[in-house]
Amino acid sequence: MSEIKPGNGGDTYIPYENRTGNESIVYFTRDLSAAGLIKAYRKISANLTGKIAVKLHTGEQHGPNIIPRPWVKELLEKEMPQATIVETNTYYEWDRYTTEQHRETLKINGWDFAPVDIMDEEGTLMLPVKGGKWFKEMSVGSHETNYDSMLALTHFKGHTAGGFGGSNKNLGIGCADGRIGKAMIHTHPGEGQWSILKEEFMERMTESTKATIDYFGKHMAYINVMRNMSVSCDCEGIHAEPVVTPNVGILASLDICAIDNASVDMIFAMKEKDHHDLVERMTSRHGLRQLTYMKELGMGNDRYVLIDLDNGEIRIDAREAVKNVVPFKG
Repeated sequence: MSEIKPGNGGDTYIPYENRTGNESIVYFTRDLSAAGLIKAYRKISANLTGKIAVKLHTGEQHGPNIIPRPWVKELLEKEMPQATIVETNTYYEWDRYTTEQHRETLKINGWDFAPVDIMDEEGTLMLPVKGGKWFKEMSVGSHETNYDSMLALTHFKGHTAGGFGGSNKNLGIGCADGRIGKAMIHTHPGEGQWSILKEEFMERMTESTKATIDYFGKHMAYINVMRNMSVSCDCEGIHAEPVVTPNVGILASLDICAIDNASVDMIFAMKEKDHHDLVERMTSRHGLRQLTYMKELGMGNDRYVLIDLDNGEIRIDAREAVKNVVPFKG
C-alpha cells in the first residue's frame, strides 16, 4: 500500500479554506440541457483543435443515468462536427467486454449519431507516467494517439470502487484498455480481479489519467455533468442504485483537479439529507484520495474560481451553487 501522509487519506474531506496554492477557473451553469452543455463547452473549447476525441462513458445497455444522447448529439453537430466519441472495452465480462458486444451496446443505447472509436479494438500502446510511484507507463487503447485533442465529457456520479466518478475516473479507467491497462489498475498479479482498493486504487487510477493528460498537454478540456447522480457508476446500467442526490448543473474547466474538486465541494455543500448517500460512498471507499493525489502529481489546483454563467459570470462558491437544489424526483 502507499504511504498516506496526514490529511490526504481518502476518507477525509478537506474544506476549501484548508487548501493552499493557486486557483484555476471552473465555469458553472444550472442549465441541464443541450443549451447548457454548449454554453459550458464554449468556455473551454479554444485549445480543442485538430482531430478531437470526446471521452464519454456511453454506459451499459439501457442505463438510465447516462448523459442524454440528444444533448451530446446537439453539442457535436453545432460545435464539433468532426469529433469522434471514444471508449475502451471493459475489464469485467458484461455488455461491453468485447468489441462486438460493445458495438451492440452502443447501438442499443443510441450512440449511433456520430462515429464511435473503441480505442483498444486493434490493440494497445504504452504511454509514459511521469512522476508515478506505481507505474512508469500505462497501457491504453492504441487509437488514443490518433487524436490531437481530447474533451473529457463526464457524467459525475458515485462509483462502487472509486467512491465517485468524475473526470479523473472517466480518463483513468476509460482510456486504459480492457485487458492490460485496467488490470494494472485494479488487480495485483495472482490475486482476485478487484484486489486493489482504497488509496492504492485511487492512486493507480490517477496515474493512468496522468498518462493521458500529459500526452495531450494543453489540448485537454473537461466537463462534468452533475445530473442523475446515483451512488452507482453507469457501468452498473439498469442495476444502478436509485438516484437520491439532487441535480446540480454542468461544470467546465481546463483543470482536471479543479473541476473534480469543485464537483465534490458541491456535493459536500448540500444539506445532509441530500448528500448523505453520495458522501458516504465517497468516504467509505476512500475516493477523496483522487483529489489530493492529483494535486501531488502536479495535475492541477485544488483551489478554483467558480464562475456562474447564469448570472453575469460572477464569482460564487459551492454553497451558493447548490443553494436552491431540490430533492431528486426521478
